[in-house]
Amino acid sequence: MKKLLNKNYIVRVIFLLAVIVSLVIGIFYFLQYQKTQKLLKNPTQTTQTEAESLINKVGQIIELPKDEPPTIATVSDINKLKDQAFFARAQNGFKVLIYSKAKKAILYDPTAHKIIEVATLNMNQPDVAQTTPMPISPSISPPTTTITAPTLILTPIPVQ
Repeated sequence: MKKLLNKNYIVRVIFLLAVIVSLVIGIFYFLQYQKTQKLLKNPTQTTQTEAESLINKVGQIIELPKDEPPTIATVSDINKLKDQAFFARAQNGFKVLIYSKAKKAILYDPTAHKIIEVATLNMNQPDVAQTTPMPISPSISPPTTTITAPTLILTPIPVQ
């Protein structure tokens, strides 16, 4: 009789644990769903949050200009950028922080959390017929702003 009582007790404990684990998993996925729905309803907030996170991470490594927000771009096709010295060690997915007033560009590897290159900017006004879009996709800049290869001349600065 004691064995039967002991088996029933073990079965009940296992069942109770299974119910508790199922509830915890269900609550976790429900909260994830709610978070995703909130982000889908407000993509601007998501972009802003990602930008602030990126700026904070890069700011831990190097002193960033405080008087202006950067234009943030993502390298999307490195093959089109290989001829530029600034992008020599870049890979798809790397981030570029461009500070127009400070005339500074920073190439950042978000996976390794490293700054790959820093350069000064020389902003030239090219002929409209010569402009070709750079294969970097802006993350924060206004929709009408595009970065074009002839307007962005990057001069590498040795990182110490």
